[in-house]
Amino acid sequence: MASLHDPLPLPCGQILPNRIMKSALSEALGDRRNSPDHRLEQLYATWSRGGYGLLVTGNVMVDRTQLGEPGNIVIEDERDLDALTRWAKTTKDAGVPIWVQLNHPGRQANPLALGNTPVAPSPVPLDIPGASTPRELTSGEIEGIIERFAAAALVCETAGFDGIQIHGAHGYLVAQFLSPLVNRRDDEWGGDPQRRMRFVLAVVRRIRARVSPGFAVGIKLNSADFQRGGFTEDESRAVVAALAQEGLDLIEVSGGSYESPAMMGSAAASTRARGAYFLDYARTVRALAGDVPLAVTGGFRSRTAMEGAIGAGECDVVGIGRPTATTTDAADVILAGRADALTTHQSRSGMRSVLGRVVDVKALDGLLDLGWHTDQLHRISAGLEPDLNRGLLATTVALLRRNGRTSFRPKRGG
Repeated sequence: MASLHDPLPLPCGQILPNRIMKSALSEALGDRRNSPDHRLEQLYATWSRGGYGLLVTGNVMVDRTQLGEPGNIVIEDERDLDALTRWAKTTKDAGVPIWVQLNHPGRQANPLALGNTPVAPSPVPLDIPGASTPRELTSGEIEGIIERFAAAALVCETAGFDGIQIHGAHGYLVAQFLSPLVNRRDDEWGGDPQRRMRFVLAVVRRIRARVSPGFAVGIKLNSADFQRGGFTEDESRAVVAALAQEGLDLIEVSGGSYESPAMMGSAAASTRARGAYFLDYARTVRALAGDVPLAVTGGFRSRTAMEGAIGAGECDVVGIGRPTATTTDAADVILAGRADALTTHQSRSGMRSVLGRVVDVKALDGLLDLGWHTDQLHRISAGLEPDLNRGLLATTVALLRRNGRTSFRPKRGG
């Protein structure tokens, strides 16, 4: 029976030193040119001492005209190779693998990027007030985006990162191609589940062909998008079965989108009580994934739940996200038995009865919670300790400063 302490060999030959992964959190720490600097080096050097078996970076975009939010890192070519190399080296002394999460926002592109129209498989806007209608991608543009993913992955390998993770969840472009709600094409890229999964398979194949066999390639995939008429668990299982034949090294299970944010804790109470939002789904795809290890992220807080999931073979890796923003050594806390569970922080807006008349209070709570945790990442990147007493006013001001008028629209995520 496997344990959290056990190393995990990956198909590419890499070995994760244990079964706890720091999942992607969007850091929003790129400079004005969307390049990495010393702040990310400080942040990841801190996490490298936290006992994790794997560190996955936050959203790194493959097209600087299509950003998910201000502050995203962009990799299009080798212009930032020196800075990327310094970033990749931050975890080497600790012997912790670091993977870059590669992403394209599609219709979830930052609306502040004036002059750059969001793109998507079909011209279907987000079901959010004020969302703009994206432009439908041409077949040639789709091929160009596939190439962008592969080119970025090769730069990551050249810089010294240990692998990449394709972001195929949370309503970003890969997930948009998989969703029948967003992908209404009737050409080779849509029309039925087989053609809707063609884009993600093409991205994986192009990357795997471009990088070396020992470079890890993983994917973050939705169990479902939790929307009526959207991407279902049955469709997701079919995608997992197809991806299992494509030389992947890790499939991370998540779920939801920014229209239905299950990944941010809005899953059913019964699901939250079990300690992991997507573990039931993971059990159903364990056999379909074959030899590809499974990671589950979302809701894990107690050592008992983590050990139970790994010991029962329901997943091979436990992913931890937001708790790592306040407990930077969260993996060591669990592995060393320093606590039975990780402490969490959840921000909630005040004057709820008044605010509820004009805004979706749950969505506002989610946004403030994301902003509060992003503030902690920015403190760590400056060499400071997390501030557990940081108030909502300070968080709101920081959100406005980082994102301007888009602050109170759902966005971002790892």
